[in-house]
Amino acid sequence: MTKPVIDDTLDASGMNCPLPLLKAKQALNRLNVGQVLKVIATDAGSIRDFKAYTDQSDHVMLESFTDHEPYVYIIRRG
Repeated sequence: MTKPVIDDTLDASGMNCPLPLLKAKQALNRLNVGQVLKVIATDAGSIRDFKAYTDQSDHVMLESFTDHEPYVYIIRRG
């Protein structure tokens, strides 16, 4: 599987819940459908937040790396 092309990166390191998700929503809204956002976060709550958000939205979680900080999420805009 080839790595997705990253169209934008959001570094939400040091931000506490709910800021990483809110900033990611804003960044996704600036992208075109099909473009990919990489989010870097240090808040452990982001693991739950990003999964729930992508499960309930048109966006797709392509990859997530949550076994250690920083947590990284690769999301394609739906």
